[in-house]
Amino acid sequence: MPLIRIAYSSPHKHTISKAEIAAAANRLSADILQKDSKITAVTVESLDADSWFIGDKSVAEHGLATFWLDIKIVESTNTKDEKARFIAEVFATMAKLLGPLHEESYVHVHDVNGYAYGYGGVTQEERYIAKKLK
Repeated sequence: MPLIRIAYSSPHKHTISKAEIAAAANRLSADILQKDSKITAVTVESLDADSWFIGDKSVAEHGLATFWLDIKIVESTNTKDEKARFIAEVFATMAKLLGPLHEESYVHVHDVNGYAYGYGGVTQEERYIAKKLK
């Protein structure tokens, strides 16, 4: 049940849709981090190339696309290697979708406590315990 938030900016003309970006992030989360794609929430926000700055230049001035992807997962559910692979694959996928990327593009995997994270009014820790008791 990850929550994924993506912001991106590109000076390139492309026909990529927010739905395609969301689907790619959801697929990578499922394939690499073994997260259930049916209960993964994704938000995607596009920002103008003259509204995103890296250093003292806008993305438009750099001539390169950029993005920031945040994903929240329950701590201890993935290894360092899985997270590293996820980060690398997200970067490669976003480059395919958005065009040449500025190196200052980010992926942040948040490991959150199961007792402080949940959906439908139930924490992930409670779900884990209930599953163990079955």
